Amino acid sequence: MLLLIKATTTSATRAYPSSPPLLLVSLSKPSFLSLSKSTFAFPRTSTTAGRHPSIYSSPKMSWLNKLGFGTRSTTESSVDSSIAQGPDDDLPAPGQQFAQFGAGCFWGVELAFQRVPGVTKTEVGYSQGYLHKPSYEDICTGTTNHSEVVRVQYDPKECTYDSLLDVFWARHDPTTLNRQGNDVGTQYRSGIYFYTPEQEKAAVESRDRQQKLLNRSIVTEILPAKKFYRAEEYHQQYLAKGGRFGFKQSPAKGCNDPIRCYG
Repeated sequence: MLLLIKATTTSATRAYPSSPPLLLVSLSKPSFLSLSKSTFAFPRTSTTAGRHPSIYSSPKMSWLNKLGFGTRSTTESSVDSSIAQGPDDDLPAPGQQFAQFGAGCFWGVELAFQRVPGVTKTEVGYSQGYLHKPSYEDICTGTTNHSEVVRVQYDPKECTYDSLLDVFWARHDPTTLNRQGNDVGTQYRSGIYFYTPEQEKAAVESRDRQQKLLNRSIVTEILPAKKFYRAEEYHQQYLAKGGRFGFKQSPAKGCNDPIRCYG
């Protein structure tokens, strides 16, 4: 059933600068459009069972932008896209190197890398997309092409890149396209994003070895590392800080405790 509702509240007037519009509301699918106290909440394009309940922050673009009716100029969009598609220009600490992986929800993947001896820092974020400075809400629309990634800083004297690749393969199923378990969407795709020709070579060789062990084709993409956008602070070391249930999971080096994906 569809209802046409005339928006007459002060907040609706602010959202629509001209005369109050008619809102089309579907009663048969109440989850499609819901009005909150602060903003319009749009449905996610992927299933994220068990995700943090407060995943939505205030949108950086209006809901009209989301639907493609915004006022951003073509030039502005082009500039933003070129920045997002540029190389990761951050620098690791002296004597350290970066590695970047996408293997589904970044919470559990980060904890796995935190436990690796020789890994000195981990950050979760968004990369490989077309939107400059995306929010978590943005990447969950499925329209920005970002992947949830973990950027690993490691000491090559104590940790080899091959050892990081081993953790990557062990942590997820590289044969499921845009999906890891109940998490579905392009942001959950499998990917190795290299910083050097040496990393690229090692990644390809590692993928070929892994392929011989599996009965299904690997869909992991191997691409140059692009601009890394650090995710919101509550995502960082999420499981080590307690996850959604407050039960901290150990990031201690060499820890082999099973990782509870959502806490």
